[in-house]
Amino acid sequence: MAIEIKAPTFPESVADGTVATWHKKPGDAVKRDELIVDIETDKVVMEVLAEADGVLAEIVKNEGDTVLSGELLGKLGDAGAAVVAPAAAPAAAPAAAAAPAAAADDDAILSPAARKIAEEGGIDPNSITGTGKGGRVTKEDAVAAVAAKKSAPAAAAKPAAPAAEAPVFSAGDRVEKRVPMTRLRAKVAERLVEAQSTMAMLTTFNEVDMHEVMALRSKYKDLFEKTHNGVRLGFMSFFVKAAVEALKRFPAVNASIDGNDIVYHGYQDIGVAVSSDRGLVVPVLRNAELMSLAEVENGIATFGKKARDGKLSIEEMTGGTFTITNGGTFGSMMSTPIVNPPQAAILGMHNIIQRPVAINGQVVIRPMMYLALSYDHRLIDGKEAVSFLVTIKNLLEDPARLLLDI
Repeated sequence: MAIEIKAPTFPESVADGTVATWHKKPGDAVKRDELIVDIETDKVVMEVLAEADGVLAEIVKNEGDTVLSGELLGKLGDAGAAVVAPAAAPAAAPAAAAAPAAAADDDAILSPAARKIAEEGGIDPNSITGTGKGGRVTKEDAVAAVAAKKSAPAAAAKPAAPAAEAPVFSAGDRVEKRVPMTRLRAKVAERLVEAQSTMAMLTTFNEVDMHEVMALRSKYKDLFEKTHNGVRLGFMSFFVKAAVEALKRFPAVNASIDGNDIVYHGYQDIGVAVSSDRGLVVPVLRNAELMSLAEVENGIATFGKKARDGKLSIEEMTGGTFTITNGGTFGSMMSTPIVNPPQAAILGMHNIIQRPVAINGQVVIRPMMYLALSYDHRLIDGKEAVSFLVTIKNLLEDPARLLLDI
């Protein structure tokens, strides 16, 4: 009896998805809970697992097709069941059907990121030894395999991928490569244009002397890591806690506009921008006002790992009352971040630079960082925005205030 393979149930905020990758071909053996297909939405990649052992009998939705919540993707049949090839690739069925089903049992289990790296590097996924759970090939395994191939003698290397898929540009070439936008990139573009078009967006700047925070971190980082079971003390937790305190003092910065109403939030859900292979994602620290520095650092580290592995859930990236983004990790000295609607403001951190500054009439060298606060002027007045940013500056330059609540 055939088992229907259906798209996951999408949240209300997600209208549809796109079939990103089929990890099995018609005729391939499938084990229960094995990854069959990835569905890409404008927020996350959702994995569809097999409900039972069997054989992939039919693919209804091909890679690149748009699917709705709960829509039929394909069918899973018993071993020996008739195999139906995907409509867009009729030639694939005979080859798949001719292969012994038992051989498919040896197919490597890859994460989407690992499969992409292996394919672009011309590596057979089955040749990679997986170090993940259950022998799963991780992104790091694929990167190591590609690096090993590049360092091997040219005669032993496998044929490179076709030039049309991965063109190699040399001096004088005028080659172009056209690829479709990912749903995430398209959605980000849509929201940024929307924000620019619908908000009265302004940016105010200030600078913060990071000397005290850096000294505190240097003094206690080893003890902090030992006390909190390996959680490392970074800078982001100080910024999150400073932002939480500033948001309490200036509730309009933590508010949002809903039609003709202003919604004031009695909690601080802080979105922290994280870079991933698919682009920038913003998971949310819920009730950050209740979190300790260690809990903030642990939450951010967990989000970072999930983002790299493509494991962030839609729930983890939904909502948020305020966002912090750190362009300094990439060397940015100054920028004007764009507010993420319906939020009213976003804080931009930047690179820490040793610069001469005047303190008590003396010129000294201090680790300085520029801060940027972009805000919706429809909701936040300039005085509030500037005062909010000055509050963050004061809290960071005297971090004892965070502990004393002053």
